[in-house]
Amino acid sequence: MPQTSQGRLMDGTAVARRIVEETARRAADLTARTGVTPCLATVLVGDDPASVTYVRMKQNRSRRAGIASRHVPLPAATTTDELVGVLRELSADPAVHGILLQHPVGEHVDERAAFEAIAPEKDVDGVTFASFATMSFGLPGFVSCTPGGILRLLDAYDVDPAGKRAVVVGRSAILGKPAGMLLLARDATVTYCHSRTRDLSAAVREADIVVAAVGRPRLIRGQDIKPGAVVLDAGYNEGNVGDVDFDTAVERASLITPVPGGGGPITIARLRGRAVTARPPARGV
Repeated sequence: MPQTSQGRLMDGTAVARRIVEETARRAADLTARTGVTPCLATVLVGDDPASVTYVRMKQNRSRRAGIASRHVPLPAATTTDELVGVLRELSADPAVHGILLQHPVGEHVDERAAFEAIAPEKDVDGVTFASFATMSFGLPGFVSCTPGGILRLLDAYDVDPAGKRAVVVGRSAILGKPAGMLLLARDATVTYCHSRTRDLSAAVREADIVVAAVGRPRLIRGQDIKPGAVVLDAGYNEGNVGDVDFDTAVERASLITPVPGGGGPITIARLRGRAVTARPPARGV
């Protein structure tokens, strides 16, 4: 494991590798028992280069794990009604076990309406109202994928959030909000920060666990990290830069995720694993 003068890097790639191995075993067992090959459908609107690359990575890695991949590319001009129609068709298709709508979908598309067209039992990314509700109430269901990966990373490094102060910087419906809810379910004391938070630095300085999920490069400075804190950078900005100023934060954190190589590989690995599950898994999977 890479070591720094103070902070230890949280190796998401290694954790993801273990998830992929587990997924491959489960997929092989399912196919052997039932003759069914798990299938993950990805839907991409437009040709955003980063999204195209990301989808291609998911397809290639799915195949290596014994999971079929169905890609549905749509023109950038696709309307909300057209996208909703495609997602409903996939939801009704028994050969499809998981559905992922790749972001972004374009400003002219009602993203929430598109998410809600995904059947909850196939919502492997955990983006529907139903998934958020079951997660928040601690019921069986798919938790938001990247936030769930953050918890998986904490578990891999034996970090127990119970009783700790956790600050989540960001309040998006698919990242910031669910990350906070999952930490709350683990008995952390959670503070949400966002673009209108007064004195963000003061809030971060109190945190034992920092989750950066706002999409602003190097917003969180190393000098504001509490010595010994655990820092999880879920931001990804142009130039492979996270939301945390890594070079300074690593000198104060006890554990910190690199960008890239932190939460991203786990997210992709978890999406593949969820396609093996024909119904929502137990809480926290």
